[in-house]
Amino acid sequence: MADTAATVLLLPERRRFAGQAIAADIGRLLADGEHPGDGDPGEAAQLQRWFDLLPRGLPVAALTRAGDADDAHLHAWLRADPCWVRAEMTGARVMAIGELGLSVAEANELVAALRVVFGDAGMPISAPAPSRWYLALTRDAKLPVFAGADEVLGADLSAMLPEGPEGRRWRTLLSEAQVILHNHPVNAARVAAGKPPANSVCFHGAGRLPDHVRTTLAGVESDDALLRALMRLARPFDAASPPPRAGGLAAVVGGRLVDLRGERDWGAVESRIRAARAGTPSAAVELDFADGCRRRLLKLRRWAFWRRPATALA
Repeated sequence: MADTAATVLLLPERRRFAGQAIAADIGRLLADGEHPGDGDPGEAAQLQRWFDLLPRGLPVAALTRAGDADDAHLHAWLRADPCWVRAEMTGARVMAIGELGLSVAEANELVAALRVVFGDAGMPISAPAPSRWYLALTRDAKLPVFAGADEVLGADLSAMLPEGPEGRRWRTLLSEAQVILHNHPVNAARVAAGKPPANSVCFHGAGRLPDHVRTTLAGVESDDALLRALMRLARPFDAASPPPRAGGLAAVVGGRLVDLRGERDWGAVESRIRAARAGTPSAAVELDFADGCRRRLLKLRRWAFWRRPATALA
């Protein structure tokens, strides 16, 4: 049965809260809650539990471009976000992607220096936001599969690039871009000031705008560009095309999604759960973890008083 008062808390992997105590009242809710069925792990799968896209998939670049500019429908897009890589004995580890604290002026200077490399390859680069850089591609462009940004972060960048003949093309483009960025005065100034350099780019999120985006949610609370773009593009389901029963869409109609993927304090999550139930003890709260685990917290059932409160996020 759909719950119109439900709040969905979008959470990181459970391991992010390892070793943190669970309060007794929340432990009772967890012990008595429903297990609606776990989903696939990862950011893309997590978001697609709450947004239905056709064609299937999550074309991150096209979706966020729709929020950053008015030309998203004209091209296929690939994000080429600024990133900081640190040389190590075994390769180049990606320390940060996008959120490097670049100013608009810094981003514009760096992107201007990269225009020849990517322009000559037939994919103009632009930066409508300092943390989000884009390559414009023909709508029928055939691209290899790129790893998601959440997979690339913390990994060896070269190991995350596509293999094969098409992969070699992107490795060459990346190498040329890295030489330009490494030698750029903007990065020299950032390093001198103790700031991370934007010394590479991260290719991810290729695709075109989907034909439609639908959701049963009434709103989202998030600063994330992708999540906000999905909500702006989304249209409600209707009687002729009901939501799929997979994921959480069919169970939460008119609910609100709260983005807590950056939270690492379980106590703060517990406060959110209590706030969602304040004044309405029967209100459902769904916990959706990035590792695929889902828990639906409902009103405590009197007959379940004998259950021991949960003490871990199992």
